[in-house]
Amino acid sequence: MGVRTGRGDARRIHVVMAAVAAAALLGGCSVGVPDPAATSNRPVSSGPGTPTITPGHDAGAVAARDMPFAAGATLAHGVPVGLSEDLAKAPQWKQVVSNAGGASRYQKSDGCQVAAEVRQNQWPLVAADDRASTAALFAYLDPTVLPAYLTSASLRWGGERGKPGPAVDVLVLERAAKPADQKAGRATAVLARVFGTAGSSVYVSAACPTAAALAAAREDIAQWLTVVPPG
Repeated sequence: MGVRTGRGDARRIHVVMAAVAAAALLGGCSVGVPDPAATSNRPVSSGPGTPTITPGHDAGAVAARDMPFAAGATLAHGVPVGLSEDLAKAPQWKQVVSNAGGASRYQKSDGCQVAAEVRQNQWPLVAADDRASTAALFAYLDPTVLPAYLTSASLRWGGERGKPGPAVDVLVLERAAKPADQKAGRATAVLARVFGTAGSSVYVSAACPTAAALAAAREDIAQWLTVVPPG
């Protein structure tokens, strides 16, 4: 599942992210990086989180602990991160696209739609640490998105659904639906994380008819959609 490259893909990504800024549906987004020359394994300059785990030597220990932004360097270099498709099992949800080029789509009976995508070879986005790299992803997709617009949240980091387990930090960009007297819009949220050492990115977008529906969809995402630690 390599990164998609090319100017056409870059234009498509930019158009989709611009739709986020307008509170439009994000179902077709992509997080490929259109830089065919940037294929080298670019290192992460930040130090490992606490506790220190030697990358690539104890994957089970890494998977058993929370994955805050500061701990991204504890992952093995270049070993992919994954994303589950368990949202399809959640009540009122169905999967309409299954892992097509790394992307899956889901629909809920109340009109919410979710697109979930994982990409590899994301080295051109790698910055000082995973938080900075994730902010760089948002800025790449839409230069008008400033770090101050982003809030923090978490998704499941492996573990067993329905039981307490470790969490992984993500950044969130949320847009409210437009007032009823304006042109119809949708409440949207984008959750993303770049794993600099692993060279992976996870990108989840949700679009719903109302803010209340979006809040419920985000709860479902947090409960059912799992970021899969590298093995």
